Amino acid sequence: MNNILPIFQFLCAKAEAGQKIALVTLTAVTGASTRNPGAHMAVAEDGSSIGSFSGGCVETAVIAEALDVIKDGRPRETRFGAGSPYLDIRLPCGGGIDLLFTPIVDGDRVTDINDRIQKREPLTIFLDSEDRAIGCETQQRPASAVERIGSRILVHHIPSAKLNILGHGPSVESLVLLSDSYGIDCVVFSPDPQVISAVQDRASSAELLKTPQATALLDPDPWTACIFYFHDHDWEAALMKQALSSPAFYVGAMGSRKTHALREAYLAAIGVPEEQRRRMVAPIGLIPSTRDPATLALSTLAQVVERYHQHFGSRV
Repeated sequence: MNNILPIFQFLCAKAEAGQKIALVTLTAVTGASTRNPGAHMAVAEDGSSIGSFSGGCVETAVIAEALDVIKDGRPRETRFGAGSPYLDIRLPCGGGIDLLFTPIVDGDRVTDINDRIQKREPLTIFLDSEDRAIGCETQQRPASAVERIGSRILVHHIPSAKLNILGHGPSVESLVLLSDSYGIDCVVFSPDPQVISAVQDRASSAELLKTPQATALLDPDPWTACIFYFHDHDWEAALMKQALSSPAFYVGAMGSRKTHALREAYLAAIGVPEEQRRRMVAPIGLIPSTRDPATLALSTLAQVVERYHQHFGSRV
């Protein structure tokens, strides 16, 4: 998943520390590649970096090239792999990647991009192969991740996946731990104070539910998945109705097929339309009949990531 927030957090931190920095952008791929166009790396003049374009085949060369660009002060386009002038650097997949190296001189522009990413805005980053200027604006969803107009390069990004986890029991904590390790932001809603206490250091926020009613705090955007891990199904109905009417790209709940049949009946009884009820993924997860919390969490996260890629395509 192409989460660019760590890239721009790195650039902001290094710029604030007085380091010269460069953004490296994958603009095109020939043949096979481990990353899609639009992926980024970031490099600072002290040699530190974040991000990758391969399984370790080209990163050292990319960092060396970026350091030279930082010193030179001008953008540069370089190919690695098939068709590259660097004969000793090859990608094991046999493909080639085109990279744009952009030295950053305007820290305010990087801060602006970072702020927009944190606000979960879909955005277009403007780069140029002949000019080190960088900028961005909010965008509608274009057809491709990277567009080129002469020397100008437009890189389109959508927000990374996010989880709203609603429920109680050890499965909630397992999913939070796994999501944190994978790098997906999550918000937890639970009526159990012990769950809230256990996850509050790993989740971006943890909200204690005092009643089983809809809450204004549950406000998923189109790139958010809503996960229901309630064993006490009295807590589900109003919150599920709220999630199913939201733009969330995924809504799923644990429980057997028999449990879900009963769930559909009480959702219908509280006025959830059939087309919204059909959005519910249940039983949740890719692994059938999952029982233990750790496997349920893994099964759920794998399905959410799969659906995110299915829904938003190869641009992520």
